[in-house]
Amino acid sequence: MSDTKAYKDAFALFDKKGTGKVSSEHLGDLLRAVGQNPTLQEISELQESVPSELNYEQFLNVVNREGGFKKAGQPEDYIKAFQIFDKNLTGFIGVGELKYILTSVGEKLNENEVDELLKGVNVTDEQTVDYVEFVKSILAQ
Repeated sequence: MSDTKAYKDAFALFDKKGTGKVSSEHLGDLLRAVGQNPTLQEISELQESVPSELNYEQFLNVVNREGGFKKAGQPEDYIKAFQIFDKNLTGFIGVGELKYILTSVGEKLNENEVDELLKGVNVTDEQTVDYVEFVKSILAQ
């Protein structure tokens, strides 16, 4: 499927009333639908720079903005970040520590988002998580 068709299909999906316009409040979801992964701050800044309702051409301008498609980080990059908190290099990090990192550092998640991420993760009897497995499970989604 061509990018143009994918963009049109995604735009049409969010154009629920068939008016040829999409509310800027759905911009983040719309960008994710076409393969971008903007931060909450980027979405907020984009929403301030566009009208409250975007037509398809305005949407294309946002999609094709410089830096719109960022390459996802490699698993090794995230694993190295978690190793900072793994003083003994065991490959495990405490669940509490992991929750703290995810809710306090960088693009902060809320408790519900963290709980959702941790649903499919194996937690040991010592309440630790294999962060290599954790990173790979998230990047596979």
